[in-house]
Amino acid sequence: MTESSPEARLWDLLRGALATRALGLVADLEVPEVLADGPRPILDVAREVGADPDTLHRIMRALASDGVFAEEEPGVFRNTAASEALRRGSGWGDFAHLFGGVWHRTAGELDAASREPSFPQLFGTDFWRWLADNPAERAAFDRAMVQGGENRAERLATLDWRGDETVVDVGGGNGSLLLGLLDRYPGLRGVVFDLPETTRDEAAFGDRLSFEAGDFFEHVPPGDVYVLSTILHDWDDERAAAILHTIRAAATADARLVVLETIVPPGNDPNGAKWLDLLMLALLGGRERDEAQWRALLAGSGFEPVRMEDGLIEARCR
Repeated sequence: MTESSPEARLWDLLRGALATRALGLVADLEVPEVLADGPRPILDVAREVGADPDTLHRIMRALASDGVFAEEEPGVFRNTAASEALRRGSGWGDFAHLFGGVWHRTAGELDAASREPSFPQLFGTDFWRWLADNPAERAAFDRAMVQGGENRAERLATLDWRGDETVVDVGGGNGSLLLGLLDRYPGLRGVVFDLPETTRDEAAFGDRLSFEAGDFFEHVPPGDVYVLSTILHDWDDERAAAILHTIRAAATADARLVVLETIVPPGNDPNGAKWLDLLMLALLGGRERDEAQWRALLAGSGFEPVRMEDGLIEARCR
């Protein structure tokens, strides 16, 4: 494999903001849906989605150069496996909408002179309140968070389960994670605990899974196992510790804590968490954490890790 030149590496990074915005635009226009039945001329596509034909052609030509869409012949485009993944229902289209829209604007204001998130400076409120005030964005966010849920459910299922526990998914969104776990363990019961505006379909829950509305800085429901799936990286250490203290106050001595989060590895190898860390900083003032930071956070909040691996941390009460 030929290694890229230093200049090529820099160019690929510098143009990243353009690629992000382009993906957000085609996802919002639902171009992959329009091409679902096969190749179509750009004039037809632009007419159907309400875009300028020349501008849309240039956007799609750029994306096609990186494998998102393909230009079969001049001015005629088709889907590829990558653009198919942007279609409705996968979560990737919602990620593209967020990354190419509000997150794109937020990242553009990242400032190395401050640890404060740039989102409130742009929008006049914090990200969570903004979601509450914008139901369509909240729905897109909740759908995006489902992406990768099957893998998280599989990781969760690898733990030792007694089989009759009550599992509380703190900040559990639409409940998809617990639904996946309960499918694997019929004796478990689950509680999805999240803000009341969370988008969900409670009709799909059944009698073993319930939703409880609340604020995890104030209280959490009683349970045998508490799950935090990609929650703590949204917060700085002080606020993350406050969430853990709330859980510890509600937990019995033999309760378990399961954290589904990335552990940032040392060294210079490529790792998505190192980039996600910058988004957490700009958006929320949060952070991804390395192993030492996770251990310190848990120990300071009344928990002792008993399993520590990338994507899955298990702890018990101290």
